[in-house]
Amino acid sequence: MNQTILVTGGTGFIGSHTTVELQEAGYDVVIVDNLSNSKIEVLDGIEKITGKRPAFEQVDCCDFNALEAVFAKYPSICGIIHFAASKAVGESVEKPLLYYRNNLNSLINLLELMPKYDVKGIIFSSSCTVYGQPTKENLPVTEEAPIQKALSPYGNTKQINEEIIQDYIHSGAPIKSVILRYFNPIGAHPSALIGELPLGVPMNLIPFVTQTAIGIRKELKVFGNDYDTPDGTCIRDYIYVVDLAKAHVAAMTRVLEQETDPVEIFNIGTGRGLSTLEVVQGFEKATGVKLNWTFAPRREGDIEKVWGNVDKANKVLGWKADTPIEDVLASAWKWQEKLRDDGVM
Repeated sequence: MNQTILVTGGTGFIGSHTTVELQEAGYDVVIVDNLSNSKIEVLDGIEKITGKRPAFEQVDCCDFNALEAVFAKYPSICGIIHFAASKAVGESVEKPLLYYRNNLNSLINLLELMPKYDVKGIIFSSSCTVYGQPTKENLPVTEEAPIQKALSPYGNTKQINEEIIQDYIHSGAPIKSVILRYFNPIGAHPSALIGELPLGVPMNLIPFVTQTAIGIRKELKVFGNDYDTPDGTCIRDYIYVVDLAKAHVAAMTRVLEQETDPVEIFNIGTGRGLSTLEVVQGFEKATGVKLNWTFAPRREGDIEKVWGNVDKANKVLGWKADTPIEDVLASAWKWQEKLRDDGVM
């Protein structure tokens, strides 16, 4: 019997791509999602790509009893990949309690249930936001870089969740965890059958770029042009979502099949920083579509520049993000065109 992985938030952007890669690697997948920021139709795309429909339970991970019923129903679950979290920096500044309630309680419930149902390991979806704005000597940022005071409630929930995992395992809990601190996931599956589908106005750069390019948004606002960077705009490490998904499979396999430390932390990125302007210009080059964009004032909570040193993940996980940025941006555009052709947006 195949090993079964529980993927929380599995109909979301990263969760759906990770489900595809898990199934392609031979795992069975149970998705838990409350559909607050995703659509059930994502399951159709996953099935078309892999030829297999993952099991699905519409459950909020903050509902302990409903979550426990999932573990009781699927006793073969041996690992968890936890994506179910609210994730918009700007929204977290406006609604901090929503973020603390959702992002902390969901993890605590999962951790509490793991020993009871003999679940070996959990891959936690963390973020480079835990590094805050690294000092110059800490760029590119390594896993040993100091954790900075979070600039947003969203970032703070990631820091607190990492501490909860480490404290729980330190207390003697019989589980293992890999914490993946990833940078900025972008793009879509090359089939254009799944991709990023933000509800309402996008909070992330690439869906706003593609929606502007296709005419849904009037113009793209580039927040801040006076940062201490070569072109004045923020710098990020943009990683292809399919490459990111494959990192989760490598981490899950490591947790289940190898003797490892109880908690391991890896940066998941490309190791290269791109400015917002470089991404805008790269999109125009990759697609041949001109963007209507303008500068806007800085946005609260945004970090000036951060990109990762990913040597540890390359060596220990045997994983590398190597998809060219032009291909990644073209995949995002192909997905947006399919959404238009399907009458979604």
